[in-house]
Amino acid sequence: MNSLIKLELARALRNRKVLFFSVIYPSVLFLIIAGNADSTTKVPGSGLTLPTYMMVSMASFGALTAVLMGNSERIAKEREGGWVRQLRLTTLPGRGYVLAKTASAAVVSLPSIVVVFAVAAAVKDVRLDAWQWLALTGAIWAGSLVFAALGVALGYLASGDAVRPITMITYFGLSMLGGLWMPTTTFPDWLQDIAKWLPTHAYAALGQAIEQSRAPHVKDLAVLVVSFVLFAGGAAWLYRKDTLKA
Repeated sequence: MNSLIKLELARALRNRKVLFFSVIYPSVLFLIIAGNADSTTKVPGSGLTLPTYMMVSMASFGALTAVLMGNSERIAKEREGGWVRQLRLTTLPGRGYVLAKTASAAVVSLPSIVVVFAVAAAVKDVRLDAWQWLALTGAIWAGSLVFAALGVALGYLASGDAVRPITMITYFGLSMLGGLWMPTTTFPDWLQDIAKWLPTHAYAALGQAIEQSRAPHVKDLAVLVVSFVLFAGGAAWLYRKDTLKA
């Protein structure tokens, strides 16, 4: 299993497209959205300045890109190409394949978080205490596991060609409606009510709570836990179903 994990890590780091969209792209979006914002104007309803608010949103967006986009399509293509079937003939347990995919995605998601933080601190002069930087990094990195499970589930849900539009719709829908591209306070009231139940909204809310030096809302934690259980359970069920078909 260790050999497979090393192989997956090497493949993830060689994938320039995924590295660009998960590491560079979120920082570029951050500069576009928060580039002209001053350091005093607050985002309504958050108590945070726009650069501070969007720093967490774009770091979360980058991690989401790494674990969701980097996993689903690759798993679907490996199933279609027979690679997964070959692995089942070895002594590798099923959980080992899923663990290797999750580990490779996690390695790519960490740089995406750190780069956004570095750009925000250097360009927009975002300043936090040392414990907040560490807590933010850990919370966003750990929270990305929710979407890593979703990526695995999508990879087993459809074939290589069909999984791309499904993943893209899911990806953009969760990003936009969850408030990663713009504050949800700018949404109509009915859309804000929907956004509050999305895992991406809860995901970013964890980081915003750390920035405000307060405990996260129980509702946000519950949304993330329930989402992880549903996504991981769906991934496990689809994996078993795919195994029986093979």
